[in-house]
Amino acid sequence: MKKFTIKTFGCQMNKDDSERISGLLSGAGYAPSDGDGDADVIIFNTCCVRQNADDRLYGQAAALKQLKAARPDVLIAIGGCLAQTDGETVLKRLPHVDLVFGTHNVARLPELIAAAASQKHSVLEILEGSDSFTSDLPAVRKHPWHAWLPITVGCDNFCTYCIVPYARGREKSRPIEKLIAHCRELAEEGVKEVTLLGQNVNSYGRDLYGGPRFAELLAAVSAVEGLDRIRFTTSHPKDLTEQVIDIVAGSANVCPHFHLPLQSGSDRVLERMRRQYTAEGYLEIVDSIRGKVADAAITTDIMVGFPGETEEDFQATLDVVRAARFDQAFTFIYSHRPGTAASKYRCQVTAAAAGERFERLIEEQNRNSLVNNQRLVGANMPVFVEGRSKKDNYRLAGRTPSNKLVHLKGGDELIGHTLDVWMREAFTWFLIGETAETA
Repeated sequence: MKKFTIKTFGCQMNKDDSERISGLLSGAGYAPSDGDGDADVIIFNTCCVRQNADDRLYGQAAALKQLKAARPDVLIAIGGCLAQTDGETVLKRLPHVDLVFGTHNVARLPELIAAAASQKHSVLEILEGSDSFTSDLPAVRKHPWHAWLPITVGCDNFCTYCIVPYARGREKSRPIEKLIAHCRELAEEGVKEVTLLGQNVNSYGRDLYGGPRFAELLAAVSAVEGLDRIRFTTSHPKDLTEQVIDIVAGSANVCPHFHLPLQSGSDRVLERMRRQYTAEGYLEIVDSIRGKVADAAITTDIMVGFPGETEEDFQATLDVVRAARFDQAFTFIYSHRPGTAASKYRCQVTAAAAGERFERLIEEQNRNSLVNNQRLVGANMPVFVEGRSKKDNYRLAGRTPSNKLVHLKGGDELIGHTLDVWMREAFTWFLIGETAETA
């Protein structure tokens, strides 16, 4: 039996795609390998949102040149968003790669692998679109208790810095009845937690029904028997409604966690980014969430060094960070993406200035994260145990409904179960907890 391995870069949508690729290849008679050494097929599922993802892909794929020379029959494939946008450039830079396929070609992967294996030249197939959803394909999930569920693919926002609409296409929603049926199937399979995915979940259904129907979908999913936890990401601030906030507040199984990308706290920069909200409007949403949803956690994405960003603009971002008191922020420096509107903007911020602002932003946010976690010390919270800690194999790792990472002692028999955990100690990125079973 031939074996495969998948290297996944980027967002949760890519993680879901990789689980679909695993399902397709398993159905075609392949088995997962222990790594590159015994793999017959090596697949890179790529991201193109930032330059460091590009660099990692090209670096790791280039390192396989020696493996390819030693084992000519090993097949190297590159798919995902970078493949969709770069196409022939990938083959020019990595001539030892056998197959390049785009984001709309996943369903054809077994056929493409067979074609590449039978030919002496590389295979390139990049479709511009597809009428099907990868989420309709079979999946081999990383965890039997958790499932990703894309409700939309693509994006219609065209933020000036973002390449996603060009890599994933325009926004397309799955019909609500199919999503509910899918959730019921997952629950029957023993899935306890579902994460609804979309570049902008709040605009779900606009293309199908003439207006957003995410609140209706969220309420319907929460009513599916057997699903203990429902998460969703990502929420665009311009489309997050009070109705969605109310559903989270009133549902026992919709987790009180909002990932709400800010990007910048400067109205001038937000306008140049084409984000379609102001800092004041953003903070009004934050206040509504905090006022309605008990124990809500709010996480965000923040960019520094956007073209034309001044020190005054950056200070405005720090002001919003202080006011919003984010539980966690994914911070990054603006990355030039050819083909986007921002790539043509003048007044690029120097690397030195962007790096210095980045460090100040991290310092400010780390204070928020620690204080928010310290407030939970002494509380009892339900924690779903996901597995062994990545940093300490002697501890288990789990998550609260608000997505707080908790480490605790215990045996493998606790994995996949929800425990009542007393929070003993807080750190910036996680908490230490105890239960009656593990104390």
